[in-house]
Amino acid sequence: MKRRRDRPTPGDGNVRLVYSTGGEAPAPQSAPAAPARPGPGIRLRLERRASGRVVTVVSGLPGGQAEATALARELKTACGTGGTVKDGALELQGDLRDRVESALAARGLKSKRSGG
Repeated sequence: MKRRRDRPTPGDGNVRLVYSTGGEAPAPQSAPAAPARPGPGIRLRLERRASGRVVTVVSGLPGGQAEATALARELKTACGTGGTVKDGALELQGDLRDRVESALAARGLKSKRSGG
């Protein structure tokens, strides 16, 4: 014969303790709306791949996918190298952080190096 469990036991995981002070809950206070902070900006990072190759990763590109692709084409031409746009970040073949910084500065975009 099976035993019926009316109450959950402490080892069940379905137990939740509730405490009450008997008073009413205070009215929620509305916090003032904080101004939206801009994103982290354009970041330049150097990555080493498993095969020993070095890749410059440019993340935080402004605009949507079409604008990021157009900017990627201009940067690849300015640096004279190949690359691709993956997951919103531009990957350029080789250590090209100096060239990318100067090319972005010429277009009026601020960039910052990240990583070691």
